[in-house]
Amino acid sequence: MTERKHRVLFISSHPIQYGAPFFRLMDRDPRLEIQVAFCSMHGAKGGYDREFGREIAWDIPLLDGYPWIELRNLSRRPGPGRFWGLLNPGVWKLVRDGKFDAVVIYTGYVYATFWITVAAAKTSGTAILFGTDSHNLASLKARWWKPIVKRWLWPRLFRLADVVTVLSSGGVELMRKLRIPEDRIALTPYIVDNDRWTQAAARVDRAAVRARWGIPADALIVVCSAKLQPWKRPLDPLRAFVRANVKGSYLLFVGEGPLRGELEREIATLGVGDRVKLLGFVNQSVLPEVYRAADVLVLASQYEAFGVVVNEAMLCGCVPVVSDHVGARFDLVEDGRTGFVFPAGDVEKLAAVLLCLLGDPERRTRMSEAVRERIASWSPYLYVDRMAEAVAAARRRVEKHSSA
Repeated sequence: MTERKHRVLFISSHPIQYGAPFFRLMDRDPRLEIQVAFCSMHGAKGGYDREFGREIAWDIPLLDGYPWIELRNLSRRPGPGRFWGLLNPGVWKLVRDGKFDAVVIYTGYVYATFWITVAAAKTSGTAILFGTDSHNLASLKARWWKPIVKRWLWPRLFRLADVVTVLSSGGVELMRKLRIPEDRIALTPYIVDNDRWTQAAARVDRAAVRARWGIPADALIVVCSAKLQPWKRPLDPLRAFVRANVKGSYLLFVGEGPLRGELEREIATLGVGDRVKLLGFVNQSVLPEVYRAADVLVLASQYEAFGVVVNEAMLCGCVPVVSDHVGARFDLVEDGRTGFVFPAGDVEKLAAVLLCLLGDPERRTRMSEAVRERIASWSPYLYVDRMAEAVAAARRRVEKHSSA
């Protein structure tokens, strides 16, 4: 007997470049009938990004291929980072009257709309799915009290969900430590549009891209793709690159942010301006050529819930080198096989990894092949399958309790 199709409402804070691919796939999945509701249209309309420090408008379609609506935001000061920044009371009627089997909440519990949605779902018998991208109790802003608060709050918070969704196996382990029941934890992997990335990478002329940058065709290229923010630690890859000092190697920085000036001064002080290039902000349609023209990706963050740039780079054959604070390491970076992991802030260790990797072309080629093989299965299709299973499990739990 075929299981019936579940009607699922997705509440999202705003359109993002990583959300559109799996919304499109879920809309075509025979197990699901979806409706997406955005609490704001910030990502689709473009606007000032505080972390990039400039106006950003994504150059790929974010709203095509799936059903969506915009919820009216009544906040006097709309935007991220404030509890009342997302205030969408219309979500109450949408959940209560929509006859959905489940609601998946992507806004985060730090917004008023999250709590309106939970209340509406609880009072209407709608299954609830929400979770976290975290793999530990650390926070972006390192306040001593935050882990203590999270250790008390999160077990209570996540028990409000019928199923808790996490993006990595590190997140699964965190939920276990918080004593969330095993049957209420679902790994819904953090993914990108694998097909788009691999097809775009296949069209790239590496030599032509390198020539445009003024880099020889046979050079070795390390790329750092991250906002130039303190927690991304962009100075670490620069200093490690200089210490490794591999002949014929170049370092590229992709991204903008407040540390650009400091980075430029450090490059000048170290006297490596001819081998280090700052490309600035690079939009989504152009990024595949950056990764395809490079050999190694470095992500040195001291805080990184996942690090989806690792997915992107791997799909283009780049070997990832990540800090031990990057969530992607749990599932994508097998140390010594599909990349390397180094202690965050350890410039000497990072330099040693770069020296090893850049100095061994055979190993680099072997790892690049392993990288492509690993990322091929970490795909939107896996995400959709896991999400459909999670929705079914959440619905069963609600029905079991309602009949008890």
